[in-house]
Amino acid sequence: MDNQILEILTKIGLTDAEAKVYLVLLELGSSQAVHITSKSGLHRRTVYDAIERLVEKGLVSYMRENNIKKYEAVDPENLNKILEQQQDNLNSILPKLKLLKTLNKEKRQTTFFRGKDGLKSIFNHQLEIGEEICIMGASLKAKDILKYYFPHFDNERTRRKIPVRIIFDESGRNNPEIKKIPLAKIKFIPNEFSSPAATNIYGENVSIVLWTQDQPIAIQIINKEIAKGYKNQFELLWSIAKK
Repeated sequence: MDNQILEILTKIGLTDAEAKVYLVLLELGSSQAVHITSKSGLHRRTVYDAIERLVEKGLVSYMRENNIKKYEAVDPENLNKILEQQQDNLNSILPKLKLLKTLNKEKRQTTFFRGKDGLKSIFNHQLEIGEEICIMGASLKAKDILKYYFPHFDNERTRRKIPVRIIFDESGRNNPEIKKIPLAKIKFIPNEFSSPAATNIYGENVSIVLWTQDQPIAIQIINKEIAKGYKNQFELLWSIAKK
């Protein structure tokens, strides 16, 4: 029995037993179940079940001769009908599948991160998204806490041409490290409006990072409407911040 043909028949929707029985009937022609069982090597009950399903699928027909039931494989062209039926079934559920995908995308996804490795995951995600990064309340502690990671991050961000706009408080105005940040536009707000947490907005994502030395923590939210709200806040601050 040709294993390649068996494999293809199972891929288009036949069970292993159905494929074997169908091939046996193509080889033998009109046959009784006992001969199909002997030739296929399958259990008698398995053969009968497979024949019944093949009849339902229009791949096997039967007739009685002298009260003896004989089975015969129909034209292999009928296999195309199985494929057409599968395609019709798929087409009938595609709209529902697409709707589920859309609804899932719109769900809010919130993830908590703790520690330096967790923060690296957030910044790696920013690189993957590849859109402008807007930062409110940027902390000067960030490069100290992830001092070995940020050179890589900035190099990769530069390579991917991802711009960044950053709002610091006035305490950072004279810090020489700020001027070294590539592809960056920077503004400042008064110190009294500073925050212990930095908010990064990029694409449909928001990450809020508390830059504590021992155990920095962060919350990442993936939601289009929430990101839009934070982006509007950023644009308002950006409009009044000073260069």
